[in-house]
Amino acid sequence: MNIVVSNPVHPTAEQVYDIARRSYPKISLGTVYRNLNQLAEHGILKKICSSYGSVRFDGRTDPHFHMICSCCEKVFDVELGEMMCLNDKIRTKYDFDVTEYEISIKGICSECREKLGKGESA
Repeated sequence: MNIVVSNPVHPTAEQVYDIARRSYPKISLGTVYRNLNQLAEHGILKKICSSYGSVRFDGRTDPHFHMICSCCEKVFDVELGEMMCLNDKIRTKYDFDVTEYEISIKGICSECREKLGKGESA
């Protein structure tokens, strides 16, 4: 869990596995997948499924939003204070109780933009 919490770009299970193997060389990828999924099911971690097919894990479970780079697929947290009142607005306008939402903003991160600007493929 600490690997996910300390990783600002929301790692995949494979990335968590690569990091965990340094301290626990006998750990299996299956164990990492199982534990990450169980932590997500219990609300300890957040599972982020991108439209690119990758699944990433977020150590933050408080309400917040994500930016996803369409080149490298890294996921970054974004704070949009004005959007935090979305539940109230939806309830008032549509008489609908929001129980969960996921907002992802897609684009190109600064690292990939720099690579693309230099003519490199991302």
